[in-house]
Parts: sequence; structure tokens; C-alpha cells
Amino acid sequence: MNSNSKHWDDIFSKTEDEKMGWYEKDTSQTFNLLQKIPDWEKATVFIPGAGTSILIDELLSKGLKLILNDISSEALNKVKNRLQGQYEKIDWLCHDIAQPIKESIPKVDIWIDRAVLHFLTKEEDIKGYFDNLKSLLKSGGHAIFAEFSITGATKCAGLTVHRYSVDELVQNLGQSFKLVSDFEYTYINPFGVQRPYIYALLKREQY
Repeated sequence: MNSNSKHWDDIFSKTEDEKMGWYEKDTSQTFNLLQKIPDWEKATVFIPGAGTSILIDELLSKGLKLILNDISSEALNKVKNRLQGQYEKIDWLCHDIAQPIKESIPKVDIWIDRAVLHFLTKEEDIKGYFDNLKSLLKSGGHAIFAEFSITGATKCAGLTVHRYSVDELVQNLGQSFKLVSDFEYTYINPFGVQRPYIYALLKREQY
């Protein structure tokens, strides 16, 4: 993700959620993978680059505890205003997910990334992202990814993206993670444009 939070603050402060190129009302693809995780409704979930996604509201309605991360304070503030104080089960983290996360952040059961990782294009930033994931995800925990596929768009939000195959995700996570499920999905953005994605669910082995 762009290390300059101003880029993202400008987007979230000047654009209505429904007009953002990644806005999605239908979160069923994520829930298809969540439902493959035993006892997922009892989980603590970390969402990197949470933005203003309605996935937040839907997970809260299921009783999950959330840690919401975003580089943009504007995005997090919009979520706070939308929830009108109904967020006692949320911890807020305004932070560049490519940079080390402080040790006081609690370990989590599930990591859910919808369209964040692909904004990291530098090798050191990608490594930093996966280092954070591995430091926060519990033994036996699960990671869900939804990223631009290798046939997808090369740019989003004015930025060049790094497109992914499932094999590359598995390689970045390493041998301690096992692929549980994956599928291709064509997302139709608010402007009617097709955006090919890959979705993947991986489990961290017990240790």
C-alpha cells in the first residue's frame, strides 16, 4: 500500500463509498470461505486495509471481535460514524500494514484481506505484510485472501498493483500453511467493469 496515507485519506474523504471502484454490497464470497472454518463465529478477526467495507458490519452482527487496520484515518473515522458507537468489539489500528505492528496487538484466529495485499508492489513491503500476518495469526488459524488475479487489472485507485496467483500466495506464506479452498471470481465494480479476482483460504498448521 502507498506509504503516504494522504493518498488514501483524500480518496475516502472525497468519495462516497458506493462510488469507490472496490465497493461491494455482496460479501457472500468471503462468507463462503468463512463457513469452511470451524467455530468461525467465535473468532477474533484481523482485517488489513479494512477501508469502509460493509463486511465489518456483517461480521459484527455475527458477534465476532474485530481488529480493523487501515492506513487511512479518514476510512476508520467513516466506519466509526457509520456504526454510531456500536463497536465495543472493535480495536482500531491506523497503520501501514507493510510496517511492523507493535507487539501489544493481540493474536487473532482469522485474517481477512479483501483487495489490500495487491497494492503492495515493493518486495520489502510484501515481506513486511506477510511477516505481520505470521506474527499475529494463531497456530491453527486461517487466512482469507481476495486479490486481483494474474488476468486482472494492472492499476486501481490510481496505483499500480501486484496481481496474484494462488501459487504465489501459498509460496509467500510458506510450508506452515495449507491451502484449504480457492476459486476465481469476477467482481463487477460500481461502474460495471469486470475485475477478475482470486479467493483463497489457507490454514496455519498447529505448532
